[in-house]
Amino acid sequence: LSPQVGGRIADRVFDITRTFPLALDVGSGRGYIAQHLTKETVEKLVQVDVAENALKNAVETEIPTVKVVADEEFLPFKENTFDLVVSSLSLHWVNDLPKAFKEIHHVLKPDGVFIGAMFGGDTLYELRCSLQLAELEREGGFAPHVSPFTAVADLGHLLSRAGFNTLTVDTDEIQVNYPGLFEVMEDLQGKYILCMGESNCSWNRKPLLHRETMLAAAAIYREMYGNSDGSVPATFQIYYMIGWKYHESQAKPAQRGSATVSFGDLAKIEGLI
Repeated sequence: LSPQVGGRIADRVFDITRTFPLALDVGSGRGYIAQHLTKETVEKLVQVDVAENALKNAVETEIPTVKVVADEEFLPFKENTFDLVVSSLSLHWVNDLPKAFKEIHHVLKPDGVFIGAMFGGDTLYELRCSLQLAELEREGGFAPHVSPFTAVADLGHLLSRAGFNTLTVDTDEIQVNYPGLFEVMEDLQGKYILCMGESNCSWNRKPLLHRETMLAAAAIYREMYGNSDGSVPATFQIYYMIGWKYHESQAKPAQRGSATVSFGDLAKIEGLI
């Protein structure tokens, strides 16, 4: 999943027809964005992550790279340092998302661009629904067992409040098939823990699920969402976002009321042609 999303972020970098002398990868993990970039597009890359082991085991890349152990909410760089900031799936795990966005905006140069990806609100809806129904049935109530996700409407607002303009936010879905619910949860708690952290981070989370509840959830999962081949899907919704730091050279919207053509005239175009 992480290499796939990293590749899609790199595609968005390539869509911008310029060379970035200095770029920052926030929450880089093992460098799943960097492996898709080229030195013709990014001349130097700084990779930042709180997990030192992830940085040490980063995938090799042709771009000259500097690795820094730091928190996404406290970036140790001066204002107006980077031409490009990228981030793949790590911002879902920060404690203070508005502050992280402000930190990214702070270290960007004017006319610099931020391109990132986060998990969306429909991520793992099959798992969450199955667990809730099973808990309601077996225990008379339910508690969250997957970390909360950001809504797409809130994401644009948070980016704008941090100072970004010319915003673009689009969504995508990636579906992964598993043998069953237990394999889904094992994967989330195992190999994805560094890049996703999908064990629940809520301070008031329930410490464990009873065996009977888990078995009921597995049966509900298979009954409601199971594939014809016996596997079950896990859906990951991805938000891709692009935001620019203001510079006077950037295109500006026209003033309100300055239009010379009305949208109502669009109906007349076919007759004119």
